[in-house]
Amino acid sequence: MSHLHRALSDCPVCGADLVTTRLGCSGCGTELVGQFAPCAYCALDDADHELLKVFLTSRGNLKELQAHLGVSYPTARARFNDVLDRLGWLAEASADESGDEPDVSGAGGDAPGPRATPEPQPTASEPRAATSDAVRDQVLAQVAAGQLSPAVAADLLDNLR
Repeated sequence: MSHLHRALSDCPVCGADLVTTRLGCSGCGTELVGQFAPCAYCALDDADHELLKVFLTSRGNLKELQAHLGVSYPTARARFNDVLDRLGWLAEASADESGDEPDVSGAGGDAPGPRATPEPQPTASEPRAATSDAVRDQVLAQVAAGQLSPAVAADLLDNLR
């Protein structure tokens, strides 16, 4: 079988959603014609698939996702939220949150365990402005590298104020 290409989700001419209307069997040549439900996962790129794979295999532990990505916890959470947004689930996830902090104990799942130490707060010798500038620079660098969407970056930067 030749190389399979990732299906487009938007029309390259007008930008409207594309609809899958034909499926074919590579074994026997059978074809099905109709309108088939879109696959939200299929529109994600390889990096997003890898992020979801790590998140799922770690049983939803964002601390392990953070370690895999090599970024800060807020950045890992922002990247995960960006994927949820592209899947159309961010508003759903936000509505489900009850204000509880996520499990960052490293134990995964619902296992009890000590909470991770929060990120250090600036001290008198380290003004908040310097910390905010460093975080801002990190967020902007990730946008420039294509690792973070501008929308998520804007939310992160708004929270710095």
